[in-house]
Amino acid sequence: MSRLYRNIARVIKPHGSKGEVVVAALRGLPFCVSPGLTVALTPPALDRDRFCTVEGVSGERDGTALVRFSGITSIQDAEGITGCRVLARRSDLSLADGVLAFDELIGREVVDGVAGPLGRIDAIMESPAQDIWVVAGARGEIMIPAASELVGTVPPDGPIHVHLPAGLIEGGD
Repeated sequence: MSRLYRNIARVIKPHGSKGEVVVAALRGLPFCVSPGLTVALTPPALDRDRFCTVEGVSGERDGTALVRFSGITSIQDAEGITGCRVLARRSDLSLADGVLAFDELIGREVVDGVAGPLGRIDAIMESPAQDIWVVAGARGEIMIPAASELVGTVPPDGPIHVHLPAGLIEGGD
């Protein structure tokens, strides 16, 4: 199931009494929850279907929106899905190659074309210019700007290859 589906958002909180919820895109992803999209809410619960359809989206702003899911019709239903992840079938999404949520990057190995293995992504800091990957490894902590000139295309899995300029890391001439 992990290859067929992708985490795209998280239910943050109920809104109103008719089952609407506030949904936020996962950090690093654009908001891609749209009406008609069939999604899975995880973790599943015994008293509701795992799969539902997005019936409405309104007020999208800064990566969050009010969302109405099929089968979620009351404040109690909405409270029951608070904290759930929203998964969508990969084939139903139209995300560009290399667009990954931060949690899909954490733990990934980073390899420089000259210096070799640098370590694994331990954290991601957001900045106005670009995200900064905090890579922890044998060389200590390295902060890598996730600029296209340094990172290029990020594969969906496996090591991420970078091309760091001389001086960014010791021994990376």
